[in-house]
This record gives sequence, structure tokens and C-alpha cells, in this order.
Amino acid sequence: MGSTRVNRRTFLRGAAAVSVGLGAFPAVLRAQPRTIKVGMVEPLTGPMADVGQDSRLGAQMAVDAINAAGGIKSLGGARIELLVADSQTKVDAARAEAERLINAGAQLLTGAFHSAHVATIAPLAQQRRIPYIIDITAADQPTANIAKSVREGQQKVQYVYRIFPGSATFGRNAVRFMTDIFREAGVSPKRVVVLYSNDLFGKTQTESFQIAHKTANPGFDIVDVIPYPENAVDLATEVSRARSAKPDIIAPVTRPATAILLLDELVKQRVELMGVVSPGAPGLYETKQIEQLKERIEYVIDITVWPNSRLPQTQRIAAEYVKRSGGRNFDASAAYTYEAVLVIADVLERAGSTDPDALVAAIKKTSFAGGVTTATGPVTFNDVGDNPNASTAAIQILGGRPRVVWPKDAAEQRFVFPRPKV
Repeated sequence: MGSTRVNRRTFLRGAAAVSVGLGAFPAVLRAQPRTIKVGMVEPLTGPMADVGQDSRLGAQMAVDAINAAGGIKSLGGARIELLVADSQTKVDAARAEAERLINAGAQLLTGAFHSAHVATIAPLAQQRRIPYIIDITAADQPTANIAKSVREGQQKVQYVYRIFPGSATFGRNAVRFMTDIFREAGVSPKRVVVLYSNDLFGKTQTESFQIAHKTANPGFDIVDVIPYPENAVDLATEVSRARSAKPDIIAPVTRPATAILLLDELVKQRVELMGVVSPGAPGLYETKQIEQLKERIEYVIDITVWPNSRLPQTQRIAAEYVKRSGGRNFDASAAYTYEAVLVIADVLERAGSTDPDALVAAIKKTSFAGGVTTATGPVTFNDVGDNPNASTAAIQILGGRPRVVWPKDAAEQRFVFPRPKV
């Protein structure tokens, strides 16, 4: 068996050839930008599955757009990967799934939709030092409680922030827009009955409406406030009580499933009304709700969060969303998750890092003007971690489609009030 002597010149020639060979393929692999994992918990199954699916698609569309535009350039073109988990519309599952996503490498969090789910994920994110950009929750507790603990020195850094409007904004705008619409219509409803889902969201939303009503002292009275279980299967008793109060307006704060029960029962019991006007609820504009309820949801007004349909960017996204969703409307559920991912990308770009504290420093300096929702200014964050420029609009179901009808500078169409008698 012979041996071959390798001198220095021969070795260098061979090494150079190997280097060239590696450069033709493996170097391409080494040059690939890294991935930043964003965790998102949503109710993908259970009674709130429709909104969870809408939210997931909105977020994924934003991720796709960001990656197609070159990713996070300050991090070498890093791509965002969306890790999605199903809360099954259960509080315990929401927290467990959020923890699983963190253990799977999620470096930021968003999502959850249900206020009680957000409230249980927020302290987990704070504990694990995972920046959490809450896309949707009207309840103030998740950010307020953590901000309080930081302010009092129990914790050093706040990792939880919210782009969605708080309950006070919902309440003030509800009273103001209702007053404006009634005045513009030349009518004077006097008696309002509130029916609300007796969960964290429903309680918070109803209390904010009552507080705003007391402060503004408008020309109508809240004559009864009626709670019902979040998972109610029959609202006959509650609607009968509401009917006995002789309301001009029913003001529901309802989830999608109970919205169907409520509107069906109002028709069944032949409750005579000038209109149904919600102070803000996610159950009155979903595509499937409208398809199922048909004329029973026509003319319903919801003073809620909504995409800014006057923006060309929003119009393009909405058109793509309709195609990718099989015909579902681009509503608040998708718009706010889309916007949350845009804000996350902006934060990453400015931070140039995935270090949690570097991300928080960037979050605090946010002034993001590229949003797609109704707002009074860019996304910013105050000392509580809330976005003071988030706002609402009055939408009305007209011709089987949700349309912005107030305020005037945002309106797509004029409102119809009182609703026509059948």
C-alpha cells in the first residue's frame, strides 16, 4: 500500500478548490437571514373560532407582506415566523398555549382576542420577559396592573403594551357618537336598555359606557342594565325584562354567538325599537353573523373599532383578505392583528436586536403612522403601555355589509336612523 506526499503548494491548491466548491452552495445557506418567531394565541376552535380565524389570517398576511419586502433590514433581512396556538376559547388553555409558544422560541407575543385570555397571558409574558404587543382587548387591566407593579417598584421593566383603544375611549365615543347621530337624525330617543355579556370584556365595556353617560349627561337615560352569561343558550328572560322597560334603544355588549340569540329574540318578542346601537361589541359585524341573521341585523349600529377604509393601503389589504379568506370581510379582528404585526416589525427594525430590553426601549419610542385602523394619530405608547391615539367609529349594517357611518370625516355612507318599520 503506497503513500502520497503532500507538499505545501499541493495542499493550498486543494484547499482553494474545496473552498470554491463550498462557496457555490453552502455559503448560500450560511447567508440566509435568521428567523424571528412571533407567538400568537387565538380562539381557533370553540364558540369564537370565526374571530380567531380572522385574526390569524390578518396577522399572517402582515407577516407575508413584511417578509416579501425584505424582512427586518436592520437584522440582516431576518424573516418573521408566526407561531400560532389555539386557546379553544378557554382561559386556562390560552395561558398554557402561550407558555408553550414561549418554550418553542417565541421572542415576542401578540393576539388572544378574548379579554380574559389576554389578562392571563399578560403576567406570563411579564414574568418571562417576552414583549407582548396586545392587538385586541378593551379591558384595561392587563396593561394597567403591570404598569402599576413597575411604578411601585415590584418589577423593573414593563413588557406588555396595547395598540387597541381602552374602555374609557369606547365609553366616551359611544355616548358622543350616539348623541351626534340622534341630533343629526332629528330624533330624541329617551330610554336605553343595556344587555351585556357577563365576562371581563362585557363588564368593563358596560361600566365604561355608564361612566361616560353619567359624565356627559346626554339627552337619553339608561333605564336598565341586564347581564347574561357569556355562554348563554337562551335570552328569552333577559329580552322580556328589556321589553318591559319600554326602551327606545337596545344597547348590547355581546359576543358573536349571543348576538344571534339576542337579535333573534328581539324579533321573536316583537320588541318595538328605534334601533339597536351597541357601545362597542365584536359580535355584530362578523361575516357569518350577517349571512345568518340577514334582515334581523340590518340597520344595527355598532360603535366599535374598525379598519380605516379610506386609506389606499387598507383598501388593497381588504381586497387581498377577501380573496384569501374565501369572501370574509376585512373587519376589526383582522385589521388589528395586521396592524400589531406591522408595529412589531417597526419595533424590531428600530431596535436592531431581539434582546427583550432593547425591544422595550424601542417600543417606548414608537410613533408608527403606517397603521390600517381608525385612529386619531400614529400608534404611540403612554406610561401605562396604552396607545392614546386608538379610536373607534360607528358602523352600520346596510345592504348586508358593515359601513362606517360616523364620524362624518370617516363615513363611507350616511346612516339610517331610526330603522324603518317592517
